[in-house]
Amino acid sequence: MCYTCCNRSVREKVIEIDASSTETQFILPRSLYTTGSRTLVTLKLQNAVLVDASEMVSFPLLKTLSLISMKYPRDLFIRRLLSSCPVLEDLFVVKCRGDNVACLVVRVPSLKFLTVRTTAEVDYHQGLVLDVPSLEFLDIVDYTDGFCLVENSMHKVVEAHLDVTYSHPQQLLASLTSLVQLSLCLTTSMDAHFDGTIFRQLEQLKVCTCETTEWLDLLVRLLKAAPKLRFIVLEHFHGIRTGDPILGWNQPSRVPECLLSTLEYFDWRQYGGTEEEKQVARYILGNSGRLGLATFYPKSTNPVKNLQMLKELSMSPRRSSVCRFEFCGNYSSVSK
Repeated sequence: MCYTCCNRSVREKVIEIDASSTETQFILPRSLYTTGSRTLVTLKLQNAVLVDASEMVSFPLLKTLSLISMKYPRDLFIRRLLSSCPVLEDLFVVKCRGDNVACLVVRVPSLKFLTVRTTAEVDYHQGLVLDVPSLEFLDIVDYTDGFCLVENSMHKVVEAHLDVTYSHPQQLLASLTSLVQLSLCLTTSMDAHFDGTIFRQLEQLKVCTCETTEWLDLLVRLLKAAPKLRFIVLEHFHGIRTGDPILGWNQPSRVPECLLSTLEYFDWRQYGGTEEEKQVARYILGNSGRLGLATFYPKSTNPVKNLQMLKELSMSPRRSSVCRFEFCGNYSSVSK
């Protein structure tokens, strides 16, 4: 059935094969690389096995490639596959256990959109190497305690979503200095080499407040590195993770420029009301000169606890005279 679909879709310049429902491994035919491959614009494959081809692989018109839970003949195969796509713009990869790719190398000069998913179910210490000078959008999820190496500047990337357990993420972040929108969940803090990084165009920032992430340190560094920040969201992306608890809040010695002059919206989701969280909330509210709206969504479903948090937050001094405060609890939305 899949092979028939393959032949029919080639004439339409699109191939979509999902072998998730098959009980045995579905092996894609070698003809995938030859018959009609020169006319393909979109190729989407899921839960199948790619075989090595003795023929020269070529996808001269392919612009969209999706590889979800695929098995490859060897580590170098996917490099060869990507190098055969000279106009590829959109790449979506979900790695799986036993896919035979310990290090995913993406060297595609034409690529504009890249998404890579590597969950904890995959073997640990996976690698990612990027050489994508035309990239505009980057989305990486990697829970394998692996690494990411950036070979060339990614100065065109304007939006990035990074949810990773890399031990040294600063090289990746330092290559993304043209960002306008950034979403982050990191389990390690930045070292001193990150302090010189400036995100001059960054306007929207979302930081994960997971228990084992160094989000307090990360938030301080990003506030200092983003002078044009307008929108901040703090949110607990994940469930409980094992590991050491976060360190305490260290208030910046100088108020960051973005708080004084550009921050307009502050949104805290799953606010827990811990002592560290209270300190962060008071600091943001008390130093943001242009803040127009601060919204808090409590983690607790206890009305009594929520009311106490509401009272504490509503009494916090606000530097901005136009700042509107909203606390959206389980009983009702309260504006003040």
